[in-house]
Amino acid sequence: MTGVDGGMIPRTRVVVLGGGTAGWMTAAALIRHLDGIADVHLIESAEIGIVGVGEATLPHVREFVTGLGIDEAAFMAATNATFKLGIDFQDFGAIGERYIHPFGTYGQDLAGVGFHHFWLRAQAAGANAPIGTYSMGVRMAEARRFAIPDLSDGSIASTYGYAYQFDATRFGPFLRDYAVTRGVVRTEAKVVEVIRHGDSGDVAALRLDNGSVIEGDLFVDCSGFRSLLLGETMGAAWEDWSGWLPCDRAAALPCTSPPGEIEPYTRAVAMPAGWRWRIPLQHRVGNGYVFSSSHVSEDEACAAILGAVEGKPLADPRILRFRAGRRRESWVGNVVAIGLASGFLEPLESTSIYLVQMAITRLIDLFPADGMHDADRAEFNRLVDMEYDRIRDFLILHYNATRRTDSDFWNHVRTMALPDSLADKLDLWRRAGRVSKYGEGLFFEPSWIAVYLGQGIVPDAYDPRADLPPAAGLKAALGGLEREIEATVARMPGHRAYLEKEAERLAAA
Repeated sequence: MTGVDGGMIPRTRVVVLGGGTAGWMTAAALIRHLDGIADVHLIESAEIGIVGVGEATLPHVREFVTGLGIDEAAFMAATNATFKLGIDFQDFGAIGERYIHPFGTYGQDLAGVGFHHFWLRAQAAGANAPIGTYSMGVRMAEARRFAIPDLSDGSIASTYGYAYQFDATRFGPFLRDYAVTRGVVRTEAKVVEVIRHGDSGDVAALRLDNGSVIEGDLFVDCSGFRSLLLGETMGAAWEDWSGWLPCDRAAALPCTSPPGEIEPYTRAVAMPAGWRWRIPLQHRVGNGYVFSSSHVSEDEACAAILGAVEGKPLADPRILRFRAGRRRESWVGNVVAIGLASGFLEPLESTSIYLVQMAITRLIDLFPADGMHDADRAEFNRLVDMEYDRIRDFLILHYNATRRTDSDFWNHVRTMALPDSLADKLDLWRRAGRVSKYGEGLFFEPSWIAVYLGQGIVPDAYDPRADLPPAAGLKAALGGLEREIEATVARMPGHRAYLEKEAERLAAA
């Protein structure tokens, strides 16, 4: 790399501590996008397990996979992945209620007025079709059909997105093979000492149990909840959010897949002390009960998930322990934390992989090729904090927006004090159906609308401009949109058939 004065800047030595999803995503992305700028060395130990229990993702992960130059079908075959159109939430607003949070829009905006305002007007006039009726993602998920969005002409078939559900225990090794083939150096060992510069306090090298010493310029901490480099060594403080997100355990359990169609979505079903997930893969189903240990014991949670699975258990339930929150700084000195070493938010909205991908993207954008600068660190920390804080508020909404009174857990989250940032968003919505707008980050207007309306928060008013179209014209437009979506979905293959077709295409290639 050439500096502004025409001289050559030496390649930056990057040391990634920890494998698993975060570590190998980081290594693969750096070697792909910073080839010629960075040398990447990853250290991992087989004695230190990974959390990987199965991953449901957001559509952003497609950009990560394609950005590496990986064929989608090859990736899905290697990780036993299925397609995901959204999340089916059950029993959150009240027992017996359900809604799907889709990847995509509802209807079509008109003259700058959001579709949901016209839907609210129709509801006030006596219509009873749920807003999901006007979402391609919702209708496809309900029908268990799938096809790649058609982005060619702006038709209704372009208004949804998709993500993946894959086996996390296969994702890391898949990326490891990719990264090592392209030049990442891998060392199998454990760190026994972190060596620091005497003057700056930055990390200089890692001493391993095999006797070697690995020096570096930039250290990426992917050591999981331990946060060996950022937390233990650099002393980055932890900001605890368990007062708002009290779930601190998960009982994870894989089971066999039931016969029939594969659901192209993740399920999240509210439980007396938390919620349980269901993630359908090609070869099995991932299940888990995310719960508050203050409201149910680990043994009771294990019994509950065993009783809830729809197939034959393939292992005993595995308990994972965690706490909600984030480091107040994710980049300190020459240490950047990515993944669990930086923070943790429960997977209620499948944000774990996104947060890893987001941090990697920011690191590449602000990569310290010419040395460490305070401005780069500050911008990285600002962007990471913003993402964590917004996702935190969105997750809290799922708990607080409930009418459930059947357990101490739900009574607690329903009545707890909220962060001011979320309270302001709720007030904006309740008064006039408005959603806070921002230009970057995660969960834009349709996502908030899905949860607000799905969990029974109907605003007191809607945009008065939605009253301008004639009532008969609005009714006809809604009916036409419903029929168009229904016809488009009916032409699509079932999810399993689509997966089988893609597998045949890959085999023939």
